[in-house]
Amino acid sequence: MDISGNTVFIPGSTSGIGLALALRLQARGNTVIVGGRRAELLERIAAEHPGLDTVRIDTTDPASITAAAKQVLAAHPDLNVLVTMAGVMHAEDWHDPASFLATAESTVVTNVLGPIRLIAAFVEHLRTRPDATVMTVSSGLAFAPLKITPSYNASKAAIHMLSESVRLQLADTSVKVVELEPPSVRTALLPGHEDNEHAMPLDEFVTEVVDLIETRPDAKEIQVERVKFLRYGEARGDYDQVVEALNATDPHGK
Repeated sequence: MDISGNTVFIPGSTSGIGLALALRLQARGNTVIVGGRRAELLERIAAEHPGLDTVRIDTTDPASITAAAKQVLAAHPDLNVLVTMAGVMHAEDWHDPASFLATAESTVVTNVLGPIRLIAAFVEHLRTRPDATVMTVSSGLAFAPLKITPSYNASKAAIHMLSESVRLQLADTSVKVVELEPPSVRTALLPGHEDNEHAMPLDEFVTEVVDLIETRPDAKEIQVERVKFLRYGEARGDYDQVVEALNATDPHGK
């Protein structure tokens, strides 16, 4: 993926990593469309950041994805980058099925079915572009589990393998599949997490991501240095120590 000259749609980018990445990509000479569920928030983002386009989309709703895809492609027929940013993260207690089942199911719908449906809605168009990218968003927790978020961990592991598999299938097309693998970043993904001293500052994370996109345009995985501790624990042979350290520093752990 080139760092500039793209038209980029980022569903789930009204806050956190998504919005920060949208603004950095816009500043680097890209046309960026921000997607989200709340119309009033989209209106505020458009007013505060001239040049950003917005579209309402609920990635848990197939009809909303279809409608948003039609709207985006009608307004931006040169779209060549899709970033499947939308995601949720919830703590779960698996001692009590009544307390976690609904949350687990909604996590899978948002974090796994959402990206699958988004790719399905855009892949035919992206194949018509001479240089296109699908950027999926997994997590360092795809490779080492945080004990309080089982369904989130599993959903991101699914996204990792989905990315690997779709990349193989689309190798004969103009569409590249790039996987962004964030570590713990200071956002509101979990309550109070934006103040977690163990998490990476958001600006620092996005700066490193944009630098990696620029310096490694052919990368299959975008990995900031801080995620490699989680990403490669099994390969290094210290997976058990990684899992222990990860959960020892978790402020929500038990």
